[in-house]
Amino acid sequence: MHQKKNDDWIWWKHGVIYHIYPRSFYDSNDDGIGDINGIICKLDYLKQLGVDAIWLSPIYKSPNIDFGYDVSDYRAINPEYGNLDDFKNLLEIAHSKNIKIIMDMIMNHTSNQHPWFIESSSSSDNPKRDWYIWKSDNKGKVPNNWKSSFGYSAWQFDDNTKEYYLHSFFKEQPDLNWRNKEMLKAFFEEIKFWLEMGVDGFRLDVINMIIKDKKYRNNPLNINIPFLQEHKYSRNRPKSHQIVKKLRKLIDKYNDKVLIGEIYVMPPGNAELSASYLSDGENGIHLAFDFSMIFQKWNAGNIYKCIKKWNASVSKDGWLCNVLSNHDLKRSINRTFIRLHQVEKAKIEAVLLLTLKGTPFVYYGEEIGMKNAKIPYQYIKDPLGKRFWPLYNGRDGARTPMQWNADVFAGFSSVVPWLPVNKDYNETNVFNQAKDPHSIFNLYNRLIQLRKEYPSLSKGDFIPVKKGKEGILVYSRTYEDETLTIVLNFTSRKKKLSLKGKGRYEILFSTNNIFEDDNSANNEIVIYPFEARIYKPYHI
Repeated sequence: MHQKKNDDWIWWKHGVIYHIYPRSFYDSNDDGIGDINGIICKLDYLKQLGVDAIWLSPIYKSPNIDFGYDVSDYRAINPEYGNLDDFKNLLEIAHSKNIKIIMDMIMNHTSNQHPWFIESSSSSDNPKRDWYIWKSDNKGKVPNNWKSSFGYSAWQFDDNTKEYYLHSFFKEQPDLNWRNKEMLKAFFEEIKFWLEMGVDGFRLDVINMIIKDKKYRNNPLNINIPFLQEHKYSRNRPKSHQIVKKLRKLIDKYNDKVLIGEIYVMPPGNAELSASYLSDGENGIHLAFDFSMIFQKWNAGNIYKCIKKWNASVSKDGWLCNVLSNHDLKRSINRTFIRLHQVEKAKIEAVLLLTLKGTPFVYYGEEIGMKNAKIPYQYIKDPLGKRFWPLYNGRDGARTPMQWNADVFAGFSSVVPWLPVNKDYNETNVFNQAKDPHSIFNLYNRLIQLRKEYPSLSKGDFIPVKKGKEGILVYSRTYEDETLTIVLNFTSRKKKLSLKGKGRYEILFSTNNIFEDDNSANNEIVIYPFEARIYKPYHI
């Protein structure tokens, strides 16, 4: 096996991170809901796949208005997932398998059932009143024109104290006031609780929203964006960077931890904004999501432009990460406008994700090509889906149970799951794909192994060669004396092209089941429709 000395390997930089939506991963106690012990049951699967860390969507105690993103107790596990002992067991077993655990941390808001908010809303002079954002009316109207991310007014009137509180999402999710130093100190203690337990880091939910305009100025109207409002003053305020720096100082007191920021933006994305939270690599978060590539259609040129902008936006001391799917957006396999050749396109996306410079994030089920499910109205759980149906049926379609096998309920549970299993589970499942050497699953497995074998894929520089013209994207990854070249054909046509440089190349990897040996001396190659290849220099 090709293996280079890898002494400077850093797990959150050079490894692969796997995103689990716990309700939908594996049900160990037959209640229809995935749980912590279910994740423990599947750790060997994740180890076999080759992932280095798991990011868990929220598992804290919650009334589940927004399925865990409304936290009522940051130090407790929601009983449907288990308890603290179960979580400690997960940490111990995962760590024994060299798998890190990353938790979601929701800093912008709590549940309205959190003890802090219960106190804050009890009276206007309660000591915790200023821990949340309260305002009097504005001449009989709401304090300003701010809208929540879901289209409502962002202000909710409280009958008890006769003032409004701010909520950037659902009214049951009141926003915390990060300008209050006592609240900040208390929240950092919640974070320390998990760090002391041994958690390896946090994904920070909507971290660019935690600070609001001090003057609460009206947001400008914009007819070109959803809900006709530009969130100029209700997010992306400069002081949020100061909070991030304080959090970085806290986490740096612990060894080998990571902070990953979700920078909440609307399409088409904002690479510069995401990169700004990385700072110089030492004073900001370690990784930040740029969703620009997620928002792109199936077009090699446009995807290259996203890659170029993201690489240019991150400072030389920062580090990139890449993502194609998550729990809030359509799965990547469903974002192609024309629903033909989905498997082939999913394989190209896998090669792209796992060979670009930066840390790859794999969303559960992406490794078998799971598709968004069509959820009938009567089964919709997401409040957004209930509100906007039939124009938008919510986020449930990307959150359906993991498809383990062709048994009833896809092997996820022995009882009816909390969401319906996607109808294609008989064909698309882990058991079937593990047996098929040409499956998406085995492609992911091989690519992840290649990342471990070839440091250029996990550490190397990104050098563009062909920038998406005529549907072909080619780039090299170089590290020390090692260079690999990645060729992606986004089209349904066979293409001829020349590889950059002198000498001969051999195919290290291809998504095509059968290909001709075209290691020609003049570097002229033929790449087949919807094929991805990895080349390395040929050595006699």
